[in-house]
Amino acid sequence: MVRINWTLQATTDLKNIAEYISKDSKKYARFQVIRIKSRTKVLKSRSYAGKIVPEIEKQNIRELIEGNYRIIYKVVDNDRIDILTIHHSARDLLRRKI
Repeated sequence: MVRINWTLQATTDLKNIAEYISKDSKKYARFQVIRIKSRTKVLKSRSYAGKIVPEIEKQNIRELIEGNYRIIYKVVDNDRIDILTIHHSARDLLRRKI
């Protein structure tokens, strides 16, 4: 089974998402974080489940969609996946350094 590694950037993104949503609803903020984390569990058995990120166009950089969020990850090898960032789909990904 593949090990999923959350990078510092992805962890910070998740924290920022929770803080932003919690301004309106702490309950929904927790719910959104759980949904994003749960979505990544599919990668443990299917590393290439996501589609290639169009802005990057590398075979091993992929994304899963959860609501308005793009979960961008890198397949490092057969045993490890790095979650690189959690990105809101309304924002321009090209403005971020991944």
